[in-house]
Amino acid sequence: MHYIVCEKPGQFALKEKSVPVRKENEALLKIKSVGICGTDLHAYTGNQAFFTYPRILGHELCAEVLEIGANSKNIKVGDKVGVMPYLSCGSCIACTNDKSNCCSSIHVLGVHTDGGMQEQIVVPSNILLPVGNLTDDEIAIIEPLAIAAHALRRAQLRRGETIAVMGCGPIGIGILKQAQIMGAKVIAMDINEGRLQYVKNTIGCDYAINASQDPLAKIQAITNGNLCTAVFDATGAKFPLENGPEYMAHGGRFVLVGLSNGDLTYNHPKIHAKEATIMCSRNATMEDFEQVINIMGQFPTASFITHKVPYTEMITNFDRWLDPEYGTIKAVVHFNNK
Repeated sequence: MHYIVCEKPGQFALKEKSVPVRKENEALLKIKSVGICGTDLHAYTGNQAFFTYPRILGHELCAEVLEIGANSKNIKVGDKVGVMPYLSCGSCIACTNDKSNCCSSIHVLGVHTDGGMQEQIVVPSNILLPVGNLTDDEIAIIEPLAIAAHALRRAQLRRGETIAVMGCGPIGIGILKQAQIMGAKVIAMDINEGRLQYVKNTIGCDYAINASQDPLAKIQAITNGNLCTAVFDATGAKFPLENGPEYMAHGGRFVLVGLSNGDLTYNHPKIHAKEATIMCSRNATMEDFEQVINIMGQFPTASFITHKVPYTEMITNFDRWLDPEYGTIKAVVHFNNK
């Protein structure tokens, strides 16, 4: 069978290997499609924490079950499934406190261990997701939307709040749309005018602000000087990660969803004066995945997925998806298995 491996930063290779063999409590899956994530883009450019090479990327997966044993979810051969791509130990302090998303020895498919950019893969049966009548495209984007759902749950978002989301990539868009569904007033921030127009016109954001054009003054005007009760970083870039508290109201929360590969610095008097809650949000739990499956019908999947290619053309297209001028929001790679 075919698979695509990132040999080292900037280098993919299409190779062949034997079909994997399923063990007890595992399932053999036929990969139908794989969403391309910011994690994949950063891994390709050599700027991804927790990453080693060579690695088969891919953790946003739509698959069909080829082989499976008895399981608690009653998933059967032939079913389409999503995959929660986080392999947790089940016994560490995080896992025993219902935080398997930050297990002390977590292995994420496509990051710490090989992922789904291959025609077939074996995974534990307990990370499979029944998906009902969702389409292949909807299934392929469950995972990034679950990350967004987890960030909102971490923030304990309340109806009527005014929030700011820095970064209108896939995760940021997921936060914006789901916060809107939850009844929040949403302010989107980015420096890409095309993405700002998308979140304003298609997602329906209340406000879309160019982050390079005095965003603090604009947020002050929108909020009558109160600022935002919750601010989310979905960029993973040092400058917004360090400046997010500037847009946060006194008593507010700043949620770091994006991951920077380095140190961050905050002015203690400024964050102390606001009694700021600064929290990280990592991955997602099964609860978050199930929440996304339930609201997927309200998400604009067709416009969110901007590029689709067969796996045989992934390598030649990947560099384009890194170029902001190419207009990629979400790219999906399809495996046309017989």
